[in-house]
Amino acid sequence: MKKYCILSLIVILLAGISLAGYAGTFPEKQITIIVQASPGGTSDTKCRTMAAAIEPLLGVPIVVINKTGAAGAVAFSYVASQKPDGYTIGNLSIELTMLKALGYADVMPENFDLLCMPGAYNPSTITVNANSPWNTAEEFLAYAKENPGVITVGNSGIGSIWHIAALKLEKALGIEFTHVPFTGASMMKVALMGGHIACSTGSPMENASGVLSGDLRMLAVMADKRFSKFPDVPTLKELGYDVQTTAWSGLGCPKGLPAETKKILVDALKKGYESEIYQNMQKTRGYEPGFLGPEEFTEFAQAEYKTYSKLLPELGMGKK
Repeated sequence: MKKYCILSLIVILLAGISLAGYAGTFPEKQITIIVQASPGGTSDTKCRTMAAAIEPLLGVPIVVINKTGAAGAVAFSYVASQKPDGYTIGNLSIELTMLKALGYADVMPENFDLLCMPGAYNPSTITVNANSPWNTAEEFLAYAKENPGVITVGNSGIGSIWHIAALKLEKALGIEFTHVPFTGASMMKVALMGGHIACSTGSPMENASGVLSGDLRMLAVMADKRFSKFPDVPTLKELGYDVQTTAWSGLGCPKGLPAETKKILVDALKKGYESEIYQNMQKTRGYEPGFLGPEEFTEFAQAEYKTYSKLLPELGMGKK
């Protein structure tokens, strides 16, 4: 009898050790994804699709919250200030590589543990209202040269990638726009469709519904190749203007994420990227496929940071 009691005690102790090993296993509660742009745009769509894909994998609710302002500085600064426990994930767009140079916030890629970049590279476009007098990019650019400051060009915030796209166009062609900022690409599209601005430099799919409905006209893509969903729209490069601007975004957590938590998140995000729901979203929206893991994404983001730290002062943005 004594022997059985001892054995029972050993089993209980071992069970306790085993349970203790699993206590605190990540995740145990809701995970929040912070999006730097307003609902309805590319960043928001990507994050909400990814949340739906990984929620059943992680077994906890995944909630998406939009925090707009200052070309992403509001959202990025908020995420960087949170506890590095994996429960706050930021959608880290290309603007993260620009904020320090712009003087908006002392936040940069090195303030985060970068998890992945799940596809969705987005080139800038020249898109106008269908009631405008311009049927080609050549007509639009010729008018801009002859009428400096007359054309109003929307962007998703001063210092945002779509603002930078318009500035690059100005610098390369010697033209001048009047820049009109919005809190995100979706609001910019609404203004363009309503005739409140003359042009948008947003991505093809951000303007797609308006183009397909006949309310908008896409004149050119600022990329090295045509966009698959709009194969008839030429690139600026084809027209003799080598101006290219591409947006991107990935996911990351505040610096200091535990290695095991990071692995769990990266594994889930990789599976989420490969899921049917996410792949269908990419295909529907015409995004180029591709997945960068933590190391590749970190290297890429750091290279972009160096590029824009040099380029932005040349465009008259930030401090020289």
